[in-house]
Amino acid sequence: MRAEDGDDALETLFLPFIDGTLAWPSDGALFLRARDGWPLHQRAWPGLRCEQSFRPAADALERSGLSLAEEDETSRVPLVLVLPPRQRDESRALFARAIARCAPGGRVVACVPNNEGAKSAEADLARIAGPVGNVSKNKCRVFWTAPFEGPADADLAAQWAQADAPRPIADGRFVSRPGVFAWDRIDAASRLLAEHLPHDLAGHAADLGAGYGYLTSELLTRCPGIRAVDLYEAERRALDLARVNLAPFAERVALQFHWHDVTRGIDGRFDVIVCNPPFHAQGRGDRPDIGRRFIAVAAQALKPGGRLWLVANRHLPYEAELDVHFGNVRTVAQEGGFKIVDAMKSREGRTA
Repeated sequence: MRAEDGDDALETLFLPFIDGTLAWPSDGALFLRARDGWPLHQRAWPGLRCEQSFRPAADALERSGLSLAEEDETSRVPLVLVLPPRQRDESRALFARAIARCAPGGRVVACVPNNEGAKSAEADLARIAGPVGNVSKNKCRVFWTAPFEGPADADLAAQWAQADAPRPIADGRFVSRPGVFAWDRIDAASRLLAEHLPHDLAGHAADLGAGYGYLTSELLTRCPGIRAVDLYEAERRALDLARVNLAPFAERVALQFHWHDVTRGIDGRFDVIVCNPPFHAQGRGDRPDIGRRFIAVAAQALKPGGRLWLVANRHLPYEAELDVHFGNVRTVAQEGGFKIVDAMKSREGRTA
């Protein structure tokens, strides 16, 4: 999301540097959970490097010519900027890592919208970094540490550094971590889709928006005729978990993992596609356009006669898009607020 589309947190994050409250360092800065927007282009920010695990946001940063950093880098810099996520364990872990990446005498600067827990996030940073300053504007709070030599509470910082570490869920069947979609459970919609998958699905499959790998695991367990699966997932943290969760299948089927924004299209020709498409971006409002784009991409990627098995909230308006792209569409089930759709591509292979 760009600032001109309402990214007030991004704009507010840079206010202390624009108004002179804080000085921009001459020898580099790191921006954790960075996203593109006009505040990044209103003036030069020497030495800025951006880190982002969500592929659409990472692609936008690259298209704007900004330098991307890898998550496993350990170099320390005099300034670390942070746009903390909503999930609190994930946010605390990010604060701990920001402090670890901050050089002696450096600062951590963060911004959170007021309605997403700004005061709590500020208090969390203060607990491990010491006193913070702040400014409120645009219904957001930007807050920053004093120059420090290390965490004010080293034990707590070490504890929080592991707050979003991968851990077993679902009685040990899967590994997940705070911050990924439905991180601590099996998503009810995905479970419903899995329960309706026919056992005779076969060939080369794709999982669009694969998350930590639940649907692919169910597909491979229920459908012995599946010989290969390509997983497409925009959140790299989730895709890394899917590699772990699907390792037991690696000797039986060919698995490919793609850190990819499905809305930009996919390569390959598939017999089967399973999908629980996202209907939010990084905001709170419904984005049915994302699901419609997933449907169009699936239609383009399926072979003639290929089948899309999709689950969605019942209220989401996908039927017209399905009818445009598929020769045969049927609603298999409607339960618990969800709908299961089986859509077959025409054998002539035509798609709008």
